[in-house]
Amino acid sequence: MTPFALADAFRLRRRSGSEKLVDQGFRQLTIVLASIVGLVLLGILLTVLSGSKEAIDAFGFKFLTTSSWDPVSEKYGAFTAIYGTIITSLLALLIAVPLGVGTAIFITENLIPLRVRQFLGLMVELLAAIPSVVLGLWAIFVMEPFLRPILEAVNQVFGWIPLFSTVPQGPGVAPAILILVVMILPIITAISRDSLMQVPPELRQAAYGIGTTRWGAILQVILPAAVSGITGGVMLALGRAMGETMAVTMIIGNSTNFSWSLLAPGNTISSMLANQFGEADGIQVSALMYAALILMILTLVVNVFAQWIVRRLSLKYS
Repeated sequence: MTPFALADAFRLRRRSGSEKLVDQGFRQLTIVLASIVGLVLLGILLTVLSGSKEAIDAFGFKFLTTSSWDPVSEKYGAFTAIYGTIITSLLALLIAVPLGVGTAIFITENLIPLRVRQFLGLMVELLAAIPSVVLGLWAIFVMEPFLRPILEAVNQVFGWIPLFSTVPQGPGVAPAILILVVMILPIITAISRDSLMQVPPELRQAAYGIGTTRWGAILQVILPAAVSGITGGVMLALGRAMGETMAVTMIIGNSTNFSWSLLAPGNTISSMLANQFGEADGIQVSALMYAALILMILTLVVNVFAQWIVRRLSLKYS
């Protein structure tokens, strides 16, 4: 071996050694950062748990099934807020998923000129940048007055159904659902668009090669290939809907009286915390901490369920 070859081999060995050091340093750094995130999350959980201990001892699991919220007599139950959190989030997701995925397909496919698609994508991203308090104001002064005649007509036709049995008088659960649709729609659309754009073009060409149509390729090839990413975006949007505070607080009515009707004023855990925590005292603080603990558990369940679905779909369509 010539001296030049020996020198090249020595440089390669030194380079591989330095790369190993860099890899080890990066791995250790990521472990430290991930551990910090985990410790912060654990600290938040322990703080909420310790703050809710008094309410847990006083009310137990009845806190989850009763709707009485009376600070004067110190009787508390979070069923109204739990019901409002779940029903607004799920119904908003039910409306936003077809709109968001359909918009993502419309943007990624060559149905319209490229500049128009880029403009629509930019508008979706700008919609996500609007502060929630601004959306809440828009919901109060624009959306709710526009929707009230429609909701009154729904009540007149379907008032015999418990979900529409209340005459709409202003803020309520239905406007809160629609404002949540506006807020989570950009999340679903953006993540679905990125997932669809990551699908290899060879799959599309192979589908066309066997004689399928454009919509056949989209429904039978493109969407199944991107379904894990789309599902992750949907679950992320669900978590956002469950934790949204300002816009929902401004339009839902903040009523502690339980009602099955979507046209009546309601409450969510986030809006209840925002409205009452600043003036709470005594066991009411612990009751609010208990409600916050329930919200954390619900969010954790959603995230675990999302990871399970994404993993199953990835294995199915990989």
